[in-house]
Amino acid sequence: MKVIIAGGTGFLGHELSQFFTQRNDEVVVLTRGASRTEHGLSFVHWDATTLGDWKVEFSDADVLINLSGKSVDCRFTEKNKKEILRSRIDATKVLGKAVKDTRSPLRIWINASAATIYDYSEDKARDEDSTELGHDFAKEVAQAWEDTFYEADTPNVRKVALRISVVLGKRDGAYPVLKRLGKFGLAGTMGPGTQRFAWVHIQDLLRMIEFAIVNDSITGPLNCAAPETPTNKTFLKALRVSLGVPIGIPQPTFLLKIGGFIIGTESDLILKSRWVSPKKLLENGFEFTFSDLQSALNDLAQ
Repeated sequence: MKVIIAGGTGFLGHELSQFFTQRNDEVVVLTRGASRTEHGLSFVHWDATTLGDWKVEFSDADVLINLSGKSVDCRFTEKNKKEILRSRIDATKVLGKAVKDTRSPLRIWINASAATIYDYSEDKARDEDSTELGHDFAKEVAQAWEDTFYEADTPNVRKVALRISVVLGKRDGAYPVLKRLGKFGLAGTMGPGTQRFAWVHIQDLLRMIEFAIVNDSITGPLNCAAPETPTNKTFLKALRVSLGVPIGIPQPTFLLKIGGFIIGTESDLILKSRWVSPKKLLENGFEFTFSDLQSALNDLAQ
């Protein structure tokens, strides 16, 4: 199987590349860097906005996974907002053109999205059938990304939009930051502590993507989250248990806002409540390796 990963040099892209390489699949990573071959991976240069020689890779590709887009771990200035949105829309549009122009035999196109498409909720889980969507910038980005994805003229290609929650992995992402806070005794309740924390272990996310590829019944939005969605307070307590740290100093909302400003990120990433249900995965028989939070955190802490 030939897998093309667009935007494959980030945290998730690196993990996916390794995952498919270990399965002995052919992996091509579209990158803004130089074309090269490393450790069995083919890196092909593209600018994520215009068609180029890179589109020849689609002539015999089976799977396309698009992760391209500027990180949301930044201040939401007008400049950054435009770049976050533009980077996702432009890359998705040009990938659609490449698939169409090369008459690609793709079986499936998987496009990243985000669980932040859902509204703030502390009292009810949101599944793929939920109509309660957010009204903030994060929702706007996810919605525009999905709309562009579905509008791409790629007949006979199955499409799946991954509404990804917070991914917990040892190497990168949110977990190493949370682990450092925990070890310094700073992993106390953040903000009110009642906000829900939707999460997924990196190993399960990789398996979800593999599951989507081999199951033709899966199409459209797919919530990528564990079945257990704890509150912020419960999550941080479980984190401290996994690290063997008995206490954590609480972080009030105003302090988080100040801290976010200082380090150049948005406190809403912590303060917003996202309660996401993996309904479609469960209905199709997906079995989680890490369905409960404590086992996932214990694994990551090793």
